[in-house]
Amino acid sequence: MTAFVLDSSALIRYVDSEAGADRVNALLKACVAGRSGVYISAVQWGEIAGNLRKRLGATGEARVLSSLLPSEAQIVPVSGDRAVRAAEIKVDRKVSYADAIALELAMSFADHLFVTGRLRLQGRRRSGAH
Repeated sequence: MTAFVLDSSALIRYVDSEAGADRVNALLKACVAGRSGVYISAVQWGEIAGNLRKRLGATGEARVLSSLLPSEAQIVPVSGDRAVRAAEIKVDRKVSYADAIALELAMSFADHLFVTGRLRLQGRRRSGAH
């Protein structure tokens, strides 16, 4: 099963009904139907919460967050090991730390697609993955 790892910008586009929102909606529906997994790191989830609070206030933030992801989607905590691997990605690839966390999470799945707000799907399949 393919793991779709969402960047915070992809979910913000979804919330705002911007370009690419239909793609994210399709991914969430596939997750509910059991055809794929949808994951977001706790760091990315926090970025979304901050964005929503700034734009919508505390009540709006709570309202959107409570209904944004289906229960089948997973918010993945950041372990110490994951944090170190993300730091290495940050330095090696010259990306932000939050992006490095999301990339590290995506790379932890054998068959994944990383979904960004730039509407690009970046992925790889490891040999032997089903």
